[in-house]
Amino acid sequence: MIVLRALSSLREQVRRICWHAKQESKRIRHVWFEQKSASKAYVRREEFEMATAAIADAGLSKTLYVFKTSRLSRRGMGQVGLLLDKFEERQARIYVVAENIDSTRSRMVLAILSEQARDQASDISEFTKNGINGNKADGRWTGGVTPYGLYSPKSSGKLALDPEEYPTARRIAEYLLHRETPHWIANKLNSEGIQTRHGKKWAGPGIVSLAHSVAWAGLVVKREKMLDEHGNDTGKYHRGGSPLLDKKGKPISCGEGVVTFAEHVKINAILAERSQPGTSIGDRTRGKREIVALLSGTLRCGLCNGPMANGGVNYRCYARQTEGESSCKGVSTERTRVDSAVEIMWLNHVLRLAPDSPTIQAIARDWLSYKDPERDARKAHVNAALESAVGREMKLEKEFFVMGRMDEGKYDRLREQVSAQIAELKAERAELSEEADLSPLMDPASLAELWQGAGIGGQRALLKAAAKGITLLPSKYRGDRTPILDRLIPEWRDGRGNPAEDAAWDRREERRTQAAV
Repeated sequence: MIVLRALSSLREQVRRICWHAKQESKRIRHVWFEQKSASKAYVRREEFEMATAAIADAGLSKTLYVFKTSRLSRRGMGQVGLLLDKFEERQARIYVVAENIDSTRSRMVLAILSEQARDQASDISEFTKNGINGNKADGRWTGGVTPYGLYSPKSSGKLALDPEEYPTARRIAEYLLHRETPHWIANKLNSEGIQTRHGKKWAGPGIVSLAHSVAWAGLVVKREKMLDEHGNDTGKYHRGGSPLLDKKGKPISCGEGVVTFAEHVKINAILAERSQPGTSIGDRTRGKREIVALLSGTLRCGLCNGPMANGGVNYRCYARQTEGESSCKGVSTERTRVDSAVEIMWLNHVLRLAPDSPTIQAIARDWLSYKDPERDARKAHVNAALESAVGREMKLEKEFFVMGRMDEGKYDRLREQVSAQIAELKAERAELSEEADLSPLMDPASLAELWQGAGIGGQRALLKAAAKGITLLPSKYRGDRTPILDRLIPEWRDGRGNPAEDAAWDRREERRTQAAV
C-alpha cells in the first residue's frame, strides 16, 4: 500500500488501509510512504515507482491499496490508464479505500476521478500563484531560505537583520565595496574560524551568490521559471533575478537589507568589471562549457579528500582554490602527467578483468548510453506521448458511455485512430526498452582499443564506469620524485585490491547468479 501527505494524517490513513486489508483477509507486505507532489511531471516519485514496480514488474503482490485517488496520481487519465493496463496484465488491482473503488470493477470511475484530481491540482496551483504574486506586490517575503545576515520573523512577512549573522554579513559587504575578491574574503573568514549558517567553510562562489542576491538588499525578487522545450514547468528558476518594480518603476522593499539598493548595484558593477567574456570568470552568456579535463569529478585531494578541479595546466584542490589555505593546504599536479598515468591504470585494470565481469558489462552499457544519449530522451518522449494517448482514449469512453454526448459512428472512428496511435507507441516503447547487444564490447582488449579513439568525453564515461574515484596523495617534500602511479590510489567499482570489497562483490555476484537460476 502507498500513503502520502503530512505526518499528522499518515497514521490515520495507515489505520484505515490496514483495517480494510484485514476485512479482505489480506496481509500487508510493505507500506510505502510518500510526501511528494503527485501532480508535477518533473518530480521523481521514487516511493510510487517502487510500489507499482513491486506489483507490475516483480509480481510480489496483487493489490495496491491507496487512501484516495488524488494520492495515487494527479496527472490524469493518461498515467492512471497505463498503470491499470500493467496491473491487468499481472491480474492485479488498485483499491482506493476512501472512495471504495476497486480498479477491476470500476476502471472508468477511477479514471474520471483521477482526471478530476488533475483539475483540482491545476486550480490549487493557480490560486497559490496568484497569492504569491499578490504578496510580492504588497512587499511581503514569500518564504524560502533567507540570505545570510537576514531572517524573517514568524508571521511578519518581512525581512529583518539577524543579530548573530548581520555583523559578519556586513563585513562581507564592506569587503566587496572595497574591491576585495570573493576568494580573499572567504579565506579571511575561514582563517578566523567563522563558519556559514550551516557550519561549513566559506567559499568564493558562495560569496558571489550572496553579492548577486537581490533579497540581500531587502528587496522583492523577480525570477523567471525554467521551461522545457514544450513550455512546461521544470520546477527550476533561472539564476540571479532582478528587483520587482512597482507602478512607478521603483524596487519594492520587503524589509531590511544587509546592503542598500545603491550598494547592491555598486557591488554588482565591481564584480562585472572582473568578468571576462568567453571564460569561466563571471561570463554568463557563453553557454555550457564542454569538459576538457579527463579527471574532473573523479580525482580527489589526498589531504582533505575533497574534489580536485581543472586549473588549466594543473589539477588543484577545489577547497584550497575556493576556501583558501586555511581550509586545506592543497594538492596540485600537472594535468597531462596525471591523465597519462590514469590511462595506464585503467587499461591495466580492464585488461585483467574477465570478459563476463560486472565491471566490463557496466563499462559497455555506459559506453552505449554515452554514444546514443538520445535513446533515453526518446524513450521519455514516447512514454509522455503514450500517456497522453491513453488519456484521450479514456476521455472518449467517458463522452460516449458516461455522458452520452457522442454518436456511435464518431466514437468508433475516433477510437480506432487513438487505438492505432497507442499500439504504435507501445511497440516503439518496447523497442526502446530492449537491451542493446553488448557482446562486441565485452572483450577487455576491444575496450582498450575503444579508449584510444574515444576522446575526452568518451574516456570520462569509460573511466567513471570502472572507478568510483581516484585519490592523489601529496608529495612528501618539494622535488619529490615518487612516480605518479605510486601516488594515485584508485577506488575501483569491483573492489579489486581490497579484500573486504572483493568478498562483498563475490557475495553480490553469487546472489545475482542464484536469482537468475
